[in-house]
Amino acid sequence: MQKKQTKSQTLDMTQGSIVKLLIAFSIPLLLGNLFQQLYNTVDSLVVGNFVGKEALAAVGSTTPVINTLVMFFGGVAVGASVIISRYFGAHDDEKLHLAVETTMALTFVSSIICTVLGVVIAPALLRFMDTPEDVLPQAAEYLEIYFAGVSGLLIYNMGSGILRAVGDTKRPLYFLILSSIMNIVLDLVFVINFNMGIAGVAYATIISQFVSSILVLIILTKSTENYRFVWKDMRFDKSMMSQIFTVGLPVGLQQALTSFSNVYVQSYINSFGSSCMAGWSSYVKIDSFLMLPLQSMASASTTFASQNIGAGNLKRVKEGTIKAIGLSCGVIFVFASILWVFAPQMVALFNKDPEVIYYGVLFLRLCVFMVMICCPTQMFAGTLRGAGDAKSPMFIMLFSYVVFRQIYLYIVNRFFYSPYTIGFGYPAGWFVCAVLMALSYKFSGWDKKLKMDH
Repeated sequence: MQKKQTKSQTLDMTQGSIVKLLIAFSIPLLLGNLFQQLYNTVDSLVVGNFVGKEALAAVGSTTPVINTLVMFFGGVAVGASVIISRYFGAHDDEKLHLAVETTMALTFVSSIICTVLGVVIAPALLRFMDTPEDVLPQAAEYLEIYFAGVSGLLIYNMGSGILRAVGDTKRPLYFLILSSIMNIVLDLVFVINFNMGIAGVAYATIISQFVSSILVLIILTKSTENYRFVWKDMRFDKSMMSQIFTVGLPVGLQQALTSFSNVYVQSYINSFGSSCMAGWSSYVKIDSFLMLPLQSMASASTTFASQNIGAGNLKRVKEGTIKAIGLSCGVIFVFASILWVFAPQMVALFNKDPEVIYYGVLFLRLCVFMVMICCPTQMFAGTLRGAGDAKSPMFIMLFSYVVFRQIYLYIVNRFFYSPYTIGFGYPAGWFVCAVLMALSYKFSGWDKKLKMDH
């Protein structure tokens, strides 16, 4: 009975209705991403309403710094997930087990590295962004505590990535719901009852993240399936590490450098003062929720492509990519419409200062519908990564989000400097990336290479 019950947690995407499979995979993942996003958003809501707009600006200004390191290791997790999905689709239990053990070894080492790097370089990055003096102390305090406990986040992300690679999106969701509720409760207790200020929300976050990481480790170690994590088998297999890094390093570098480029965007925003910073922070938090359906469908597309490539069905891979684009565009349009209409009310949730609301609404309405540009970008990139080509998406996104965006910001800073033009830096990069990614998907020959391999 136990075997049968555990087996039902997986999802074989190599057969059956493509749309139903993509939706079945995406919805639990979307809910999981929603609760994960609540971590930092609840921090912003609590400090914005109970501490002040300077504290809200402080939490917002730390986001690019946190993402620079966390996104790099998240990219490595993507590489691991692609390899695990492929062996799962090919029913190669021996290599699947080896991939899991190598992935977990990398996770524990990465946790140590990320903690040390975060604590060491975070204060320098805040100075580099020209963080105002009325915001800097609280931002530094938040970052120091956050990175001291960042290993909980990394272990959860990698462990849940293993489960999602084999189609199990439900149990990671349950753990996130539990830890997110815990984070909300602890935020309120630490800030309101204990008057801990911004330090309280940081401690609440890392405690909750450790709970979710412990739960996912228990599932992996107690499982009776072929993806079970066995502590004594944990190792660094050179061949498996090479496969993981071939996909994961380009993704990690792309995500880290893109996040680092947002440090420059943040530095331009910082020049308009704490009210604009708080408004930008509110917009970024709201926009991150709009991105969740897109990210979830992109993850579904990557897993779908990986499993079907493992099964040798390229026609199904291409069909899945197109259907994923259509689904994501429809969902983004609906949510973008709602956010545009209720923009003032959404920003006011974070802080009711009229100037903060003004800037937040400005940025939100400027960019919200343009998120649809990202739909083909993410689905094409997901399929390319699933096919083992992580370099093309990396170079395209680095050019679009780092090089082009910095050129754009440099020009508007000199000739058209205003919150409008700085805020438009995001959509401008999205458009360039969408065009280049579509061209790469169509003309790079990734499908022909796979046909030769099979």
